[in-house]
Amino acid sequence: MTRSPSTPSVMKRNRRAMLAGVFGLALAGVVAGQFVPPANSPALAQITTSQPAGTFSFADIVEKVSPAVVSVKVKKDIGDQQMAMGGDGLGGNVPPQIEEFLKRFGFGEGRGPGMGPGGPGMGPRGGMGPRGERPVVGQGSGFIISADGYVVTNNHVVDGADEVDVTTTDGKEYVAKVIGTDPRTDVALLKIADVTNLPWVKLADGAPRVGDWVIAVGNPFGLGGTVTAGIVSARGRDIGSGPYDDFIQIDAPINRGNSGGPTFSLNGEVIGMNTAIVSPSGGNVGIAFAIPSETVKTVVTQLRDKGSVARGYIGVQIQPVTDDLASGLGIKAAEGALVAQVQPNTPGAKAGLKAGDVIVKVNNEPIKEARELTRKVGMMKPGTEIQLSVIRDTKPMDIKLVLDQLPKDQVASRSDAPKGEDDSAGNKDLPRLGLQLAPSKSVQGAGGEGVVVTGVEPNGPAAQRGMKTGDVILKVGDKTVATPKDVRDGLAAAKAENRKAVLIQVKSGEGVRFVAISLEGKAKG
Repeated sequence: MTRSPSTPSVMKRNRRAMLAGVFGLALAGVVAGQFVPPANSPALAQITTSQPAGTFSFADIVEKVSPAVVSVKVKKDIGDQQMAMGGDGLGGNVPPQIEEFLKRFGFGEGRGPGMGPGGPGMGPRGGMGPRGERPVVGQGSGFIISADGYVVTNNHVVDGADEVDVTTTDGKEYVAKVIGTDPRTDVALLKIADVTNLPWVKLADGAPRVGDWVIAVGNPFGLGGTVTAGIVSARGRDIGSGPYDDFIQIDAPINRGNSGGPTFSLNGEVIGMNTAIVSPSGGNVGIAFAIPSETVKTVVTQLRDKGSVARGYIGVQIQPVTDDLASGLGIKAAEGALVAQVQPNTPGAKAGLKAGDVIVKVNNEPIKEARELTRKVGMMKPGTEIQLSVIRDTKPMDIKLVLDQLPKDQVASRSDAPKGEDDSAGNKDLPRLGLQLAPSKSVQGAGGEGVVVTGVEPNGPAAQRGMKTGDVILKVGDKTVATPKDVRDGLAAAKAENRKAVLIQVKSGEGVRFVAISLEGKAKG
């Protein structure tokens, strides 16, 4: 189904009835002239309508908000390596885990109908100028959020830029300075100097509902100000681009060059910033993602005040609670965030959090899944006191702590190990994990704690749960292990308690996590 920014064809027959049933409620505030912009906004005045009775158009809203939407043009010297990509400039901005699934759009977007790969004004190879000069011009979108010239766009639009220019809808060009960027949320803040009366738009305070009408304004394919319309298709989307994914999915047509541009609600507020699309070809297929305005607002406030973002930090590694893990933990609902490991000398350790705790609320707000905890804590400032509602050994409890500042990421290393002892040796009543095990102390480079996995059966239960050679088993159930026998004893203890599954705490190169293994089978003789 194709949706047009003007009157949809499906409405023509019963236009008045549709207006009363669908658009009447959605546009009541706009048509009645009830939209009240920020008090000090000189340009975005109260929206009124001159539309004939019985017609519907986005034109009045677009007319008011478009002056605050800008084209963002960047220049950068990408060097020989990226020039081999033909000047597209996408390779360095696409997260590896979604490179084949998502098409980021920001650099190398100055192409239009019939233009070459590099777009207007570029050399024959997409950005290569005279020999020895390799500037690349990329185009994206942005929007002004204050009369004194603060502009918001995507980090991937301006990442590595040597020069940034913004152009307003009336053709005025300004040089902009990058105030700060946040790669984790893909937000960047720019500043136009020596201006005081630019038109600007407001970031919405609340989230839209699924099904709400939205309007996207931007600079697709470098064509200049373009407007498309659609609805909110979903919220809370995780597309694998980072730990704070919480995207709004919209079906308004979004293409290369819209990156960093705003999506508006029908009262003229920015509900999200367009950042990614799903497309095999790089063009619109009706699935686009926008960063929610509340995320943008939080990040921009810190970028404006400090030039960088400081995030709250508990000091724990967490993982989702699956049905198997919930069974192993003895809890009913597969909800919350399971603490896989508590780092020493962190707020979590000082407050008494333990591996195996399930965090189900933050400040009395439910945590349905692990990434919700990451987002909530990551959007809080260091020094904030919070209360965690935790389930420990099937019993609820509350823990208070003060957030520290998130340190730089650390990646654990993993050592390979020689072959060891079979996990189920000597006990046919226990489930076979399909592992060869050896004490960590006996394996060079494995450290001094736990039991090293020295071999994995490809089709065994442990392999199906993602365990690999080099992993270190730290606990089985609630018991710390140091030998293969300790692993077998832990399985036996869980079996004696009539558990359907046992939790195994595993350390790997990716961190520490829990694995749930079913206890309902027996080892094969």
